[in-house]
Amino acid sequence: MSDGVGYEPVSVKAVLAEMKDTAELLIDLSYSAVLLDNAEVAAEVLELEEKMDVLQLRARMSLLMAARSPDDAESLAPVLGVVGAAEKISDAAGDIAKVVLEEVGLPAELRGALPEAVETLVRAELVADSPLAGETLGGLALEAETGVRVLAVRRAEEWLLNPDADTRLEAGDVLLIRGPETGIRTVYPDATGEPYEPREPVEPEVADLDRAVDSIILMKDMGELAVDLAYGAVLFDSADLAEEVFELEAEVDALQSRFEAWTLRAAARVEDPVSLRGLVQLAGAVEVVSDAALEISEGVLRGIATHPVVAEAVRESDEVIVRREVGAGAQLDGATLEELTVKTRTGMRVIAVRRTDPGAGEPWVLSPGPETRLAAGDVVLAKGPRGGVDRLAELLSSRS
Repeated sequence: MSDGVGYEPVSVKAVLAEMKDTAELLIDLSYSAVLLDNAEVAAEVLELEEKMDVLQLRARMSLLMAARSPDDAESLAPVLGVVGAAEKISDAAGDIAKVVLEEVGLPAELRGALPEAVETLVRAELVADSPLAGETLGGLALEAETGVRVLAVRRAEEWLLNPDADTRLEAGDVLLIRGPETGIRTVYPDATGEPYEPREPVEPEVADLDRAVDSIILMKDMGELAVDLAYGAVLFDSADLAEEVFELEAEVDALQSRFEAWTLRAAARVEDPVSLRGLVQLAGAVEVVSDAALEISEGVLRGIATHPVVAEAVRESDEVIVRREVGAGAQLDGATLEELTVKTRTGMRVIAVRRTDPGAGEPWVLSPGPETRLAAGDVVLAKGPRGGVDRLAELLSSRS
């Protein structure tokens, strides 16, 4: 990192959008580094954390320069809260990555706890003779053909977050790719010239440790969802979404307490209790992520109108959040997310569904799965690359 960051006029909206994208990528990478025991991905997390440090300093300086009166200060205070929350997510991601890099002790059972549906994330550096070099992502159609998505590209010291179809890959690029292992087995060798060798999972030997690890996985999923919903609450000024963030954060706190109890029980039964130290550090960092999500949505919870610069930053970030209603007779009216392969066809991930039918049960379906069936009038909250918005709209639009 450089010795100092001097003030320069920048768009607060652009900086906030970049902070949002960077924070979300940091969450993705840090968890994957731990779950896959991948030191290379963990090292990329620390590189991105340094970038976030610079971004948050620039955002704070720009906001301070913009506050010329008490009224300005009052209106910009929630924006500083969003900046601070993104910084906390970044620091937590760094702590998670250090579990791998500093080898503080982590049970091998954690890798075995990964559900089969969890996709693999790896770091791949393009060799000079790679068939991917010189091609655009749109031309390669990796996601359509293999299910593998390029999350980010590091070119020298520059980061391309959420690259789009026009992004052209170059030899020497470091790709962060995610997808099913079958797809990774195809793309990784094409990129690096080396075979992909996944780690074998380890079956847990202690029941209490198994429960502790399951708690970590659930805390991780809830924390990620809370961040997504928090940005959605800010973008749509939705008190309902902000309340869901509040509930998720409370549930993560409860899980943290159960995790601590199971970990202490497991410590009495495992051969090397010190090997659990990393698990404790990981749980603390995961809780920080959910706390940061609550900070992002706190202004909405308190009835404070979202500052336009924050809403615009969320709307214009590389990975956008959209809210759409299922139209009568739409392709998704009466269909499940799996039946129409929504994620594959659009690149958008449905993160929540609000039911409008009083007889449909709970009003919100959080983290909907492939089997989730939609109906006309349901409100869908989805997240993904900007290019997928129109494709998703086609599946949700009414048919004449």
